[in-house]
Amino acid sequence: MKTQYECIPCLVRQASEAIALLIEDEQERERLMRRLLGEIASSDWRGSPPAVAQRMHRIIREATKNKDPYNSIKHDMNRIAACMMPRMRGMLKKSENPGELAVRLAIAGNLLDSGAKTQISKEDLPKCLDKLLAQPLHGDAKALFREAGRAGNILYLADNAGEIYFDRLLLEMLPADKITFAVRGGPVVNDATMEDANEAKIPEIVHVISNGSDAPGTILDDTSPEFRLCFGKADLIIAKGQGNYETLAGRGKKTCFMLTVKCPAIAQNIGEPVGSMVVKL
Repeated sequence: MKTQYECIPCLVRQASEAIALLIEDEQERERLMRRLLGEIASSDWRGSPPAVAQRMHRIIREATKNKDPYNSIKHDMNRIAACMMPRMRGMLKKSENPGELAVRLAIAGNLLDSGAKTQISKEDLPKCLDKLLAQPLHGDAKALFREAGRAGNILYLADNAGEIYFDRLLLEMLPADKITFAVRGGPVVNDATMEDANEAKIPEIVHVISNGSDAPGTILDDTSPEFRLCFGKADLIIAKGQGNYETLAGRGKKTCFMLTVKCPAIAQNIGEPVGSMVVKL
């Protein structure tokens, strides 16, 4: 997916929020913001938004000498999600359709996203989760389970820290022996890395690898040989979140995109309204 005009304010907001988080001096803030605005303006907009964001966040990490600016935020998100697990397991136990509910929960976990303007606080999460789960699911959850049953190799692409606790509930219902779970190869915004996967105990369920890239999406040319081998072998890709959609839509692989639609650019591209829960094969 190419970078749209509508993507630019979101990229600028991400830059502004990161600067406010990391830098106190106003002159330093201004210098870095001007540098980032120049990077956004000079980027090739024929590339995906995550490609622009990758370069932007590399500049932020280099300028602030902070290798993982969102580290404490990610730990908070993991803690919040972990506290929600007993409630969610109780919901699954009572559900007449636990498979679809697990899909809904995995998508709803995308609310824990500090990179999107729909970031939810700890206090608001239960209420927002209930509201989101009451909405219709755009797509066929049963189709995901059918395709997973047929597939010989499944590659599950994670999105955010915190959210991967919600992913765990779905992983427990899928054929674990077929699944490789991939996280980012380095810190970028609040995206899940190997540290977060270990915190959520994902390796206890499925094989986990790093994709070798610090892009907030899956830019195949930037990933490791190990990841590209897994991607090539996979009969089914399960891709979480907008960043993975922006970088993988239209690639020709059988892919199930799972996300909450958070912006007009994605809504127009995917054909679903902002705020909707989507499982798209």
